[in-house]
Amino acid sequence: MHFIYESLHAALNLILSGDHELFSAILTSLSVSTWSIVCASVLGIPIGVAIGILRFPLKRVVITLLNTLMALPTVVVGLVVYRMISRQGPLGSWQLLFTPSAIVIGQTVLAIPIVAHYTLNAVLGGDSRILPTALTLGAGYLRSIVQLLHEVRFGIIASVIAGFGRVIAEVGVAMMLGGNIKGYTRTMTTAIALETSKGEFAFGLALGLILMVLALSVNLFLNFLQQR
Repeated sequence: MHFIYESLHAALNLILSGDHELFSAILTSLSVSTWSIVCASVLGIPIGVAIGILRFPLKRVVITLLNTLMALPTVVVGLVVYRMISRQGPLGSWQLLFTPSAIVIGQTVLAIPIVAHYTLNAVLGGDSRILPTALTLGAGYLRSIVQLLHEVRFGIIASVIAGFGRVIAEVGVAMMLGGNIKGYTRTMTTAIALETSKGEFAFGLALGLILMVLALSVNLFLNFLQQR
């Protein structure tokens, strides 16, 4: 118990003192996670809306596949993206491996199914009369979709928040594609794994506390949006 108390005290000191290495990992995590969720939203929201409003064969199969992709293992995503951007891969000339951009790519792939799934649920849970009513009143198809998105905006925002919660706590993709380079690609989760393995429990605990606060904030905001 004394060991836990000392570690917690040291962790709080690191946070309050503004430790450079600590906050470097925090800023890197926030940066790559923000870019990842922006990219995932740009791709995932239209996918969710399209699946929700269009009628096409095997729609149930597509929805089932989307639900399955939400549980996509991070190591699988890491392996596939690693192969694509490694020197021998088709994107090897871009020199993306072990850069923040590589982490963004991997986390975007992880977040797209989550954003699309929540968006799909929001569209399906909205009033089914919105789109045909807007079309009947003379609105164009694009404007009718915009009106639909406005009506289910809280569900769509919830999809973005859920996706952000997924990527901010991700470790497998960040480790495989970023390389855990100090001051460059080291995120909170990869730093926790490294420092704990080195016996620097206080440093890992400090990052863990901040990560928990972020995760709690994201979930509280998500619950608020779901209630709305």
